[in-house]
Amino acid sequence: MKTFRAMPVLQVSDLMASVEFYNRLGFATNGIWGEPATFAILQRGDVSIALQLLRAEKMPVNTHWAAYIYIDDAEAVHKEFQAAGIEISRPPEEAFYGCLDFDIADPDGHLLAFGQDLEAEPNGPGLGADKGNG
Repeated sequence: MKTFRAMPVLQVSDLMASVEFYNRLGFATNGIWGEPATFAILQRGDVSIALQLLRAEKMPVNTHWAAYIYIDDAEAVHKEFQAAGIEISRPPEEAFYGCLDFDIADPDGHLLAFGQDLEAEPNGPGLGADKGNG
């Protein structure tokens, strides 16, 4: 079976300011395209996030998370972000779906969740055959 990957594409009002923010989160810049710059891809571990300069008059807003990023140690990443001066929107808490997660917002208000699977299932919460039937 072929492997699938996902990359959220977030529209941003200031591409370079957003690239700098994601660099502070530990994401490496893999490329910036356009003249002037209009698109960037950032990577941390197996997670890719693309940033695209806003092409509309109004920023699209998610009603909740723009991306949920699985991590091995939520407490450690939370402390890392705090040390980098990242504002935490919601502190780490255990959720009903078996994760310890917390939220941050990027400069355009996109809400990002960082979550640790507490059940240690190989497919992650909600991804097993018996999940989501409740």
